[in-house]
Amino acid sequence: MNQAVVDHAAQTIQAGSKSFATAARLFDPDTRRSAVMLYAWCRHCDDVIDGQTLGFASSPGAQQNGERRLDELRELTRRAYAGEPMAEPAFAAFQDVVQRHAIPERYPLEHLEGFAMDVRGTRYETLDDTLRYCYGVAGVVGIMMARIMGADEEATLDRACDLGLAFQLTNIARDIVEDAAMGRCYLPAQWLREAGIPEHSLAAAEYRPALAHLAARLVESAEPYYRSARGGLGALPLRSAWAIATAHGVYRQIGMKVKARGPHAWDGRVSTGKGEKLRLLARGAAMALSSRRETPAPRPPTLWQRPLSPAARHGARAAGA
Repeated sequence: MNQAVVDHAAQTIQAGSKSFATAARLFDPDTRRSAVMLYAWCRHCDDVIDGQTLGFASSPGAQQNGERRLDELRELTRRAYAGEPMAEPAFAAFQDVVQRHAIPERYPLEHLEGFAMDVRGTRYETLDDTLRYCYGVAGVVGIMMARIMGADEEATLDRACDLGLAFQLTNIARDIVEDAAMGRCYLPAQWLREAGIPEHSLAAAEYRPALAHLAARLVESAEPYYRSARGGLGALPLRSAWAIATAHGVYRQIGMKVKARGPHAWDGRVSTGKGEKLRLLARGAAMALSSRRETPAPRPPTLWQRPLSPAARHGARAAGA
């Protein structure tokens, strides 16, 4: 692998997510390398769709351009799986990762389908609809990260997906006003109607108290997924479990802050400081160690279930027989 590609991926994660960058330092070198390179591909696709690298989203034909760029991303993804040379650093990194860890092609394509929901301006009527979006943009990333860490059992992948869902619910709560400025709303329309908030006026100051209530509801909705995700730590190598437990703590803390700030949650971007991260690193170590001797509780059947491959569905039916 070209060192320039590896360096590009490392720079991408430092610029794009300080929270994940903190946790990624805890991986062993090989796992960290692959995790960071997968992150670089995810970030690249997200930036392209949002127009942050090519600028198409602010042009008159934004949706048409978005569909075109999605098609290009899908085509590059298929070419990467076909083993063709990749000139784009993010796709060169991606190709190395999926080949090295035998990540099925369906997962990155499902990730791109999550972005397609943004391009199409999908509306989310229920929480399950929102969770379907969360799966595409984050849950499936959790699955791919778990594969990088050596996990391939469906039960463990379910827990990894749950952590991605929890992360994204937290992100949505934190970014409600910022997303609204881009014309996007991931809150269930049912909730908005119940709260008396017009979707077109989501960010208006007069609705901040009601919006804070819905943000708190999102944060609370993430909690069972955070709890479920803990049950997958024992299936990971210890250093990977430490990294994931730390990320678990950092993102969950962001959600708790959003909830605690109420109507002021969007006065500035909610994040965790250096001192908090150090405490969460220590707490993550304790969580990872305790996972070595715990028997996880069964995954609650009430949680949203990710789409399964035909083989996995067959296995699930056989297990339940």
